[in-house]
Amino acid sequence: MPPSRAAPSSGAAAALPATTATNAPATTAAAGVSATVSDPPLDLGGLEQRLRDTHAIGVFTKLSLKNQVDDLLGQFRSFYRGQSHISLGQLRQKYEVLLMKVVSLLQDDDPRLASAVFSSRESIWGVLADPKKFSNI
Repeated sequence: MPPSRAAPSSGAAAALPATTATNAPATTAAAGVSATVSDPPLDLGGLEQRLRDTHAIGVFTKLSLKNQVDDLLGQFRSFYRGQSHISLGQLRQKYEVLLMKVVSLLQDDDPRLASAVFSSRESIWGVLADPKKFSNI
């Protein structure tokens, strides 16, 4: 089985990709990643597939990330059901840490994908932070 098959499932990857990436330039020194005007808009499925296909992240790391994404999505589900003591601010912090982990894993060997993930950060958060949008993932 090729390494790309062990990537996050569609539900798990939903926390990582966004519905669209912005076309505005954005740069972060911390991540060492920049998004440029030439980056095309990125749909949820497209970003998920790119994460599956990248060789910048190994199979076992992809499995670990999938588990972390699944855990985070579970925490959001609990939050929206009123069954969690975690605040939305705390969920945002966990989301940011996980997203930066993905970006840091990608930045050296797949900088374009790292840029796409980073520039999709707010769009992804918009889906996670909205109960109606979240219920569709």
